[in-house]
Amino acid sequence: MTILTRFKDIMSSNINALLDKAENPEKMIDQVLRNLNKDLGAVKAETASIMAQEQRAKRELDECIEEVNKMERYAVKALEANNEDDARKFLERKVALTAKQSELQESYNLSQSNATRMREMHDKLVADIGELESRKTMIKGKMAVAKTQDRINQIGSSVNSANRSISAFERMEEKANKVLDEANAMAELNRGPKDDIKDLTAKYDTNTDIDDELEELKKRLNK
Repeated sequence: MTILTRFKDIMSSNINALLDKAENPEKMIDQVLRNLNKDLGAVKAETASIMAQEQRAKRELDECIEEVNKMERYAVKALEANNEDDARKFLERKVALTAKQSELQESYNLSQSNATRMREMHDKLVADIGELESRKTMIKGKMAVAKTQDRINQIGSSVNSANRSISAFERMEEKANKVLDEANAMAELNRGPKDDIKDLTAKYDTNTDIDDELEELKKRLNK
């Protein structure tokens, strides 16, 4: 596919639309820049060649026009010198050159059109590359922020899961406490009524064994 054949595709391409449709704009922008820079190198070479053709066609056309005008001037001079035969020869040459001029004009128009199209394509590529280069850092920065946000969301999801686990554990602990309280209450009930008199008499009981031993020691010391 030649550059001129690809001209329509390149001119009609919409960089913003390509990026909007891309699943991964970060990779897409690098790929598009590589493609455009590759195209730009070929476009520059082709543009220079076609512009040279335009200049060559213009030079040939100008030379032919100058020859046509020259033949007319010589025909006038020949007539002024009363030399009609010479004037006729100059005019015959002018007619032939005029036909050639028409062909050269058509060739120049085509070369001029091609050169204009190539310059337009070159300028568009340069503009697209400049726009992408200026947006490249911004787009990659946004992608980095998006990835960070995604990681935060994943961490948040893990935290929520942990919170749910802790909540479930707390419910189990509450249930265990309830069962323990019920068991303690049942044990209290199983012990039966409290005997207050027994506790009261114990308060006034003395340790007779110690008193007896103390009396025995006193007797031994008196002896």
